[in-house]
Amino acid sequence: MTVSLGPFSFQSAHLLLLISLLIACGLGNWVGRRQKVRTGKVLLDMLLVGLAAGRIVFVATWFAQYRAAPLSIIDIRDGGFTPWAVMLAGLAYGGWRMLHNPRLRNPLAAGMLAGALAWFTSGAPLLLKLSERKSLPVMALLTPTGTPVTLAALARGRPVVVNLWASWCPPCRAEMPLLAAAQQRERNVVFVFVNQGEDAHTVRAYVNASAPTLDNVVLDTSSGMGREVGSSALPTTLFFDASGKLADSHLGALSAASLESKLARLRKPD
Repeated sequence: MTVSLGPFSFQSAHLLLLISLLIACGLGNWVGRRQKVRTGKVLLDMLLVGLAAGRIVFVATWFAQYRAAPLSIIDIRDGGFTPWAVMLAGLAYGGWRMLHNPRLRNPLAAGMLAGALAWFTSGAPLLLKLSERKSLPVMALLTPTGTPVTLAALARGRPVVVNLWASWCPPCRAEMPLLAAAQQRERNVVFVFVNQGEDAHTVRAYVNASAPTLDNVVLDTSSGMGREVGSSALPTTLFFDASGKLADSHLGALSAASLESKLARLRKPD
């Protein structure tokens, strides 16, 4: 799910996308070298146009959530993009550029094809499919009072939102009120807050002071769950359907809109 470089963690899919873009730029420039046509800027513009369109569609879809905090619209760290809008807008912009510059057609088409092949042969779609097939982790956890518990025992056949967090993590603290409110509101979805690497005293002190209404707080003192699900970043939030299969995931702090978009998927009947 993530790749770590020193203290920094990146989503694997994002890294593969960057590699695919670089390959697209390289081949496009090579094909256009005789006509001195460079495709790098156009391909980057396609990506930016696509991301802008994807963001606009996502915000429009979940505007009720953004209305309460309008400035969060420009905070793209919540990962709020609509994939089909990103793809259609990017391809439409690329087609428009080729239509108005015939010299660009062959190099840009070659670059787009190379990038697409790089993406699909890099294993990115397989990586995403494998992530979606992950099942609810079975490792034993502890309540703050020392009682062993498992996620399956807490879920009891219901959809589960698993939040990996730590009290020293600023994004974890920032999203906690949002998740606590959702836990009180979503009675058909189980929220479990799996603390990573801290002792019971530290966790109890934080919850009592900052999130007294939080339920299902459990301890993973070895941070084993992060390793099991393939994420070294905090916060990480995993969304499992009622059958215990991973339906979605999110790295970093959730916004109200990004949380609602993922909860909507859990509410859909199988």
